[in-house]
Amino acid sequence: MTQTIAPRVRTLVLLLLAVCGLLLTTAGPASAHAALTGSDPQQGVVVDKAPDQVSLTFSEKVALSNDSLRVLDPKGKAVQQGKPFEVGGTTYGVKVHSGLPDGTYTVTYQVVSADSHPVAGAYTFSVGAPSTTSVSVSGDTAGGGVVGWLYGFGRYMSYAGFIVLVGGAAFVLGCWQRGAGVKPMQRLVVGGWLTLTSATLLLLLLRGSYTGSGKVGDIFDLDLLGNVLQTKAGAALVSRLLLLAAAALFISVLFGAYDKREDEEKRDLTFGLAIGGTVVAAGLAASWAMAEHASVGLQAAIAMPVDVVHLLAVATWLGGLTALLVALYRSDAPIESAAVRRFSQVAFGSVAALVATGVYQSWRQLGSWSAFTETRYGQLLLVKIGLVALLVGVAFVSRRWTAQLADTVVRQSKRAPQKERVAASASGSGKSKGAGSKRAAQLARQQAAMDTARQKRTRDADPNRFGLRRSVLAEAGVAVVLLAVTTVLTQTEPGRTEEDAKAAKAASSSSSSSSASAGSGAVTLDMSFDTGGTDGKGVVTVDFDPARVGGNEMHVYVQRPNGRAFDIPEVKVALTLEAKKIGPLAITPDRIATGHWSASNVQIPMAGDWKVAVTVRTSDIDQTTVSKNAQIG
Repeated sequence: MTQTIAPRVRTLVLLLLAVCGLLLTTAGPASAHAALTGSDPQQGVVVDKAPDQVSLTFSEKVALSNDSLRVLDPKGKAVQQGKPFEVGGTTYGVKVHSGLPDGTYTVTYQVVSADSHPVAGAYTFSVGAPSTTSVSVSGDTAGGGVVGWLYGFGRYMSYAGFIVLVGGAAFVLGCWQRGAGVKPMQRLVVGGWLTLTSATLLLLLLRGSYTGSGKVGDIFDLDLLGNVLQTKAGAALVSRLLLLAAAALFISVLFGAYDKREDEEKRDLTFGLAIGGTVVAAGLAASWAMAEHASVGLQAAIAMPVDVVHLLAVATWLGGLTALLVALYRSDAPIESAAVRRFSQVAFGSVAALVATGVYQSWRQLGSWSAFTETRYGQLLLVKIGLVALLVGVAFVSRRWTAQLADTVVRQSKRAPQKERVAASASGSGKSKGAGSKRAAQLARQQAAMDTARQKRTRDADPNRFGLRRSVLAEAGVAVVLLAVTTVLTQTEPGRTEEDAKAAKAASSSSSSSSASAGSGAVTLDMSFDTGGTDGKGVVTVDFDPARVGGNEMHVYVQRPNGRAFDIPEVKVALTLEAKKIGPLAITPDRIATGHWSASNVQIPMAGDWKVAVTVRTSDIDQTTVSKNAQIG
């Protein structure tokens, strides 16, 4: 029966690896985790006067390089000057040459979001009148190609290595201490360490090319590697390597000195290894939390420790499951039913922690029920939830087999002394009988091999143990696919960010069309804001009509990211003409309706490029000021 199962195991593993490869290859370029929410000039707009600078607003902080923002004329020639700079908040700009001729200009950007993922894109605007352009704006290129695929593969292997390393060690230490002397179990945990270490080194080498040019030749560029080491993601990878050195010491003690101790002597060492192993495992998990989704956005101080607990729960459950699979299929030493029951209890606690932390993470990353079906992140999350539910269902079957499992451990403890006496007798007689002792030793080894084979047949003949092996194998198969989906999920733009970006772009497009249709010189400005508190994000729109010297009608509209009116306590506006050192001219509009303020007869004393600063207060303590320039008069 065991012989027929082995080919099935190999076939299942190959199929699962093929599914994982398909998931990773169809992930495409890394999705933008920092979304472009606004720009000045806006996308597709036609301006009468060439701007002095181009600015882009993102949904979160981004990291810039010298070529992060570029402005190209219709022939593809760069017209920006100097390095990109931070304008304020999450807005970044670059100066352009003065006196740009009429035509269509292309703005390209390639930055790194605060959660370590590359973001790239492009859009166009026109000066005077649109024209043909030779610049292609065919979409994102960051994180794609061969380097992007290798980086995604490295991420998958790093997660897999972490799960096997942490979960396998926890299984041995907490559930089956006899497993410390089992060779397949040792190879499993050491293999997890080697996989995680190799994957981390690979990610460190790929990082510079992954977030930059995407060229294979740049993988071994030492200058790029030096730049990577100065980033948050680079620091996280280096920290992971240092912690892996501590993990190597932990493994050497667990499978060395610990295995050689007597049961009574193991107690104190077990406590020390449990404390030290937990610290190292939590540190490894934190190397992901400190550089990815959890480190930015809403409630980051809470999200990072929650993410650490989530990763540890995943590793304890799925890594322990892998260790149990190895113990059931590869180990000559039979695993006791008590050890399986202990793991069943540990797995139940891990699933409970996984569900609790997963619910919080889902709320944080999605923000609304509609994001489950209307965003790619939400759709992948539904697939993940379905796989977890399936895994829990199979685990329930495994628990039923565990409850019926009978210990078929052959009495090795009684037979071992007999084997030792036979070997000792053979060795002792060897001193006097010479060749006869060699024959006796061979017979002893043959007898031991026969006893081992008989024990294995007896163990495998237990129908409950056989059922448990099949259900655990099915659990492991689902877990492999679940890990692949999770890896793709970590490279996908969170649903909350995607919806905010869509709302901001829709508001920008709506205001652009309304401004263009007015035709009377009216000016409309859109500015995204984030006061930093809960429910503090939105878009403020300021209208000046007819946008000329003298009296003007001003309207201020405040909307949530989803386009609904935002009921906030206060809005203030200030106008400054920096070229003539005029202002700030303070304006306090009157509240007309929810999300709508107005002021009449707003006096503009002089024509020029006026800075319009809007202060938005969303609570008693949360407020922010955003600004944008407009040509008035």
